[in-house]
Amino acid sequence: MDGSTTRTMLRRAAGLATIIASLATPALAADKLTYFTWSGYELPDFNKSFLGAHPDGVEASVFSDDDEAFTKVKAGFHPDLAHPCYDKIARWNKEGLLQPIDTKRIKNWDTIFPVFKNLADIQAGDGKVWMVPWDWGNTSILYRTDLVKDPAPSWNLLWDKQYSGRIATIDAVHDTPVVAALLAGVSPFDMSAEELEKVAAKLREQRPLLRAYTTDMTSVEQSLASGELVAAMTWNASATTLKKQGVKVEFMKPKEGMLTWSCGFVMLKDAKNIDLAYDFINSRLEGASGKELITQYGYGSASSAAFALVPKEELDRLQLPAEPDEVLKSTVFTGPMKQNDDLAKMFEKVKAGG
Repeated sequence: MDGSTTRTMLRRAAGLATIIASLATPALAADKLTYFTWSGYELPDFNKSFLGAHPDGVEASVFSDDDEAFTKVKAGFHPDLAHPCYDKIARWNKEGLLQPIDTKRIKNWDTIFPVFKNLADIQAGDGKVWMVPWDWGNTSILYRTDLVKDPAPSWNLLWDKQYSGRIATIDAVHDTPVVAALLAGVSPFDMSAEELEKVAAKLREQRPLLRAYTTDMTSVEQSLASGELVAAMTWNASATTLKKQGVKVEFMKPKEGMLTWSCGFVMLKDAKNIDLAYDFINSRLEGASGKELITQYGYGSASSAAFALVPKEELDRLQLPAEPDEVLKSTVFTGPMKQNDDLAKMFEKVKAGG
C-alpha cells in the first residue's frame, strides 16, 4: 500500500469518526434533563434517587418569580420541566406551552393531599394533569420582635408610617398587590376597573414607606438580621433561616389571612427528555425528598409521605400543620387572577411613581 492510499484511507476514517461524533453529541446532550425552577429549589437533596440513577443527569436554570419564568419560556427558552405556581397554570396553558402529565406514571400520586391534586386548573382529563403539585407554603410578614413591639396582627404593618424606610415587600404581582386588595376590601382574584384603582391607591400609599420591592430573600434576611429592616413580606423559608441563626423574628398570622400558595412541576410541550422528566418527578415525590423541603425551608410538601417522616415537635417549631386543610381554613389561597395582566401593568406603573 503506497503513502497516497494510506493517507486517503486515514482521511476517510477521520471523516467517518467526525460523522459518528456529530451524531453522538446530540444523543449525549439529550440524556440531561433541563429543569427551570425557583432559586434554591435546584438542591440535589431534593432528588437524590434521580441523581443515583442518572449522575449529572439534570441541568437547572433558576428564576426569581413566576412572571419572569413565563416570559422567558414564552420567548423561546425550552426546558423539559418547569416549576411555576398554581395560580399561573391557566396562563401557561392559554399560550400552549404545556403537555399533559400522565398520573399513571407518577408513583406517589396517591400520597398527594387531595386539596392540591384536585385543583381545578391542573386537570387535563383522562387521568392526566397539567401540573404535579410538589410544594406549598405561606407568604406573610416577618418582623423583628425586639424592634417592633406587640404589633397588631395585620398586613397594615407594611403600611405603618413609623417604620418608613425600614419595610420591604415582595416584587411580584401575586404577592404585594394581592395584600393591597385584601386591605382595600377587594377580591384579589376578580376585580372591576374601579376596584383595580382602589388597589392602586393602596399601593401608592405604601410606596414611599418602602425601602425595597424585591424577590431577593437573602438580602431581606440579611437586612432583618442587621436591623436595617424591621419588617418585610417573606415566605416561610426566611423565618426558618433567621430563627436558626438566633435572630429575634416572628412570622405573623395577620387577621386578614396569610397567603397560601402551591407550586409544582409542568412538562413543556416540546420537552425532549420525557422519561427523565418522569424519573425526576417521581424522585421529588419520595417522602425523603419532601422531608428535606420541610426541614430545610419550612415549606410544606404536597405529599403526606413526607410529613410522616418529620416529628411533630419539628412541625410545631416550624408552625407547619401536617394537614394543609388546617392552614387553608385561616389563610387566603392564591388562585388564578382574572385581571393578572392588568394588575401587573398597574403594579409596574405604581412602582415607577405613577
